[in-house]
Formats: sequence, structure tokens, C-alpha cells
Amino acid sequence: MEETGMVKSRFKKVCVFCGSSSGKRNSYRDSALELAQELVKRGLDLVYGGGSVGLMGMVSQEVHRGGGHVLGIIPKTLMCKEVENLIWITGETVGEVLPVADMHQRKAEMARHSDCFIALPGGYGTLEELLEVITWAQLGIHDKPVGLLNVDGYYNYLLTFIDKAVDDGFIYPSHRHIIVSAPNAKDLLQKLEEYVPGHDGVVAKARWEAEQLELNASLQIDIAR
Repeated sequence: MEETGMVKSRFKKVCVFCGSSSGKRNSYRDSALELAQELVKRGLDLVYGGGSVGLMGMVSQEVHRGGGHVLGIIPKTLMCKEVENLIWITGETVGEVLPVADMHQRKAEMARHSDCFIALPGGYGTLEELLEVITWAQLGIHDKPVGLLNVDGYYNYLLTFIDKAVDDGFIYPSHRHIIVSAPNAKDLLQKLEEYVPGHDGVVAKARWEAEQLELNASLQIDIAR
């Protein structure tokens, strides 16, 4: 990758959650490409859920085209060529492929290989992945920044819901700041660079990581079968 114009970052790998659809607005597609270009500009590798369709395909292909390393983590069942009816869901993975046993391990491996998380617009899967890493941060399992690329206010209702949950006592105010958001990739990445955890977790990070290593070893045996 060329060094010209490179922006120094404290991160090495960024996990991106996004839709397997490109959405109905051009702004979603433009923001996916903009994010990919910002990752390349900062010399950041991409970690994602594999596949080449929708926004996830646009991000992965643009990073790969720009010379960045791309790691696609995907359940082994979605890679089976005989499962032809699933091809439209994922497409071919771009860059390096890491097969895993199931969706649970996929999320754990995406988190383990990343220094921060960014969610572009997406559907159920994107939201589920996003909320899980937020919950892990809340519990102290990791202290990695979590960012929302809030394109055209896509996540405004989610942020309003979270604020309501804080007001009604279901989320601690200190945990509200786990999430940072911005309307464009450049501003969001800058906020993630400046992020400082402001909450106390309740799970020992070292213990969690040790358990994950043990679990991953077991799951790799299952994959090989």
C-alpha cells in the first residue's frame, strides 16, 4: 500500500457491520465507498462477515482494490457450494477467508480480530451484531470503540430509543457513551480515534479472553470434521 497521503491511526483493523443489501438510497452506497476509502487512506485493514453483495460487498471490494487487507469471516455452511440457494445472501468473499463453525463463532472472531467496530446501515443482522458488541463493552469484555455511521439519519430512531432507555433507567448514563456516531466516515473515524472508555465493566477481560481461546480451539476441531 502506498504511504502517500496516509493518515496515522491508533488502530490496525476495523470491523465493519453492514447490510447484504445496498438499500434504496444512493447515499448508503456512497457512504460505504467513502468509508472504504477512509480505511485505505489510514492504512487500516478490514474485518467483515464475508460475502460480496450489498454494502458489505462494496466496502470489501473497495478496500481490496485500494491495497488494504480484507479478512472475511464466514460460517462454513454458507461457503458450501452445494447450498446454491444461499449464494444470493453472501456472494463470494473478497480477500482472505476465515471459515468458522457457526454464526456465534463468526461474531467472536470478528471481534477478536478487530480494534474497533463501525456499523453502516443494515437490517436485522447488522443490528444484532452491533448490539452484541455494545453489550460486550457494557460488560467490560472489551474496551474497543463502537461507531455508527449515521447516514442521512438512518440510526436516529435507534439513538432515540437508547436515550429513552437511559431516561427510564434501563441503561446507565455512563453506558450511553459506549456508542459514538457521525454522519460521515471521516468524522466518525476521528471520533473513534479520540474515544476513551468511560464505564466500568463487570466481567474480567482476561478471563473472558482465556475462555474464548479455549472455545475457539474446540470449534476449530468441529470445522475440520
